[in-house]
Amino acid sequence: MRLDVILRIATKIFLPFIFMFAIYVQLHGDFGPGGGFQAGVILAAGVILYTITFGERKAKEYFPEKLFEIMIPVGVLVFILTGVYSLIHGYNFLDYEAISHHGTHGQHLGVLIVEMGVLITVSGSMVTIFYNFINRD
Repeated sequence: MRLDVILRIATKIFLPFIFMFAIYVQLHGDFGPGGGFQAGVILAAGVILYTITFGERKAKEYFPEKLFEIMIPVGVLVFILTGVYSLIHGYNFLDYEAISHHGTHGQHLGVLIVEMGVLITVSGSMVTIFYNFINRD
């Protein structure tokens, strides 16, 4: 009998809740503590937990390394394009009023989009750093 059976079962049980909590932190970041950075770290922690528990080869089947390497520039691009969109419509960079017909709606949507870009970049960066550590000779 393997000694890590409890860790494997606990990881399988808690991993969906870790990812769900990351989504909760992301979506409620503008109402309280949290946002893209915190949600990105929580998401990356779930992937890292899975990798430590089940091994690098199995983890990379579900969470490929190339995916996280692509996520880093994509998240930055989401952030930049949000600002450029504002500039194109005659507003200041990252002035969210350009996003919606109503200023308040634009603020909420703009913060959500920018924080999503931060989540994508942070989670991609954290997992890529972790994968680089475990791949080094």
